[in-house]
Amino acid sequence: MLDSETDSLQLTRQHLLESLKFPFIAVVLIWLVHLWQVTDGFDPGVYGIMSRRAWGLRGIVTAPLVHGSWKHLISNTLPLFVLTFISIYFYRKVAMRAFWLIYFLTGAAVWVFARPVSHIGASGVIYGLVSFMFWNGVFRRSLRSIVLAGIVMLLYSGMFLGILPDQEGISWESHLIGSLAGIFAAFLFKEELEDEEAREVKAHPFADEWEDEKTYFLPQDVFEKTKSQRALERAELEMQRFRESNGGYPFWNQDSTF
Repeated sequence: MLDSETDSLQLTRQHLLESLKFPFIAVVLIWLVHLWQVTDGFDPGVYGIMSRRAWGLRGIVTAPLVHGSWKHLISNTLPLFVLTFISIYFYRKVAMRAFWLIYFLTGAAVWVFARPVSHIGASGVIYGLVSFMFWNGVFRRSLRSIVLAGIVMLLYSGMFLGILPDQEGISWESHLIGSLAGIFAAFLFKEELEDEEAREVKAHPFADEWEDEKTYFLPQDVFEKTKSQRALERAELEMQRFRESNGGYPFWNQDSTF
């Protein structure tokens, strides 16, 4: 599951290093912004998302970069780094598009629907990434996506208490909307399988049947045949199966006399 494109250790190492770049840059950026905030003494709420206020629109871009305290910053640093790294490493085809979709969609929806207070911090994006990783397992159903969904839920399941309303000092709206944005991103990109996932599907013994077979909720001829016709067809089908299982012979032995 950890291999990148091939079993080559060199390629895996290269992909590992490439996957670490963006999470590292993101974490360094929010720390630099906080150091600037502490040094300059500006109010981080000025750069937050103020719902339904024109000046609060800039918070869609800036709000995830500013934090209210060192505790707030530190609590977001590790999950932001880990989740961004995992998503890029295992879903490299869609990870960056999913990240920015979650980033901007969460901010825009918070501006429209949230309480009229300043919403700051990267937690909305973090909740979106957790949701994205989990719902990939639901929508893709590949072995790797299901395993990753289980790992993420094991590590971060406690976070979902943060979507409960009326928590003082917590932007539960950002958490909830970020989670919904993550579900949307997982659904939007569910058909863009990674190379390893595509090989897993092709290697399945029933892959050809799955590709060719179309399933329907009801038989296509449901309104064209009577109940007795369907019963007769089922009986003929059972007889054919019995014959095939007995080498083509009918119910009776060919040497039997009547």
